[in-house]
Amino acid sequence: MKFNWGTGIVIGMALFISFIMYLVINMLTDSKFDHDLVTEEYYQEELHYQEEIDAETNAFSLEENIKDRRVKGGWLIEFPKNLELSKISGNLHFYRPSNQKLDFNIPLKLTSYQIFIKDEQLVDGRWNINIHWEYENTPYLYKNEIVY
Repeated sequence: MKFNWGTGIVIGMALFISFIMYLVINMLTDSKFDHDLVTEEYYQEELHYQEEIDAETNAFSLEENIKDRRVKGGWLIEFPKNLELSKISGNLHFYRPSNQKLDFNIPLKLTSYQIFIKDEQLVDGRWNINIHWEYENTPYLYKNEIVY
């Protein structure tokens, strides 16, 4: 059998396709590459997306919006001081894109304008903060992506 350039191209393509298939199968079957969805009810969440946009627009229209920052010992979230605490209700959600098991929720029952999240609850890396809250029956949404 004579080895010419056509045979070399076919062998090269076969090796390349084999390598790519190996990588794909390895990524899909290896447990360390766990592929979590953002939410289990993805399509139901999409139906409420316009409500989210409206709530975020409401938050931007406030004189003073929620602020958050890293402080010694954790993460501090501050609500606007011109609002009445008893009229604020909602949910604070910390979402970890790389590991669904680290996600946590805190219901908003404010006794202070500040919420402190301790270091023990936050692992170093990227987090998404979503605060869905209501004030006088008006929905608001605060979103922030942080690197802790």
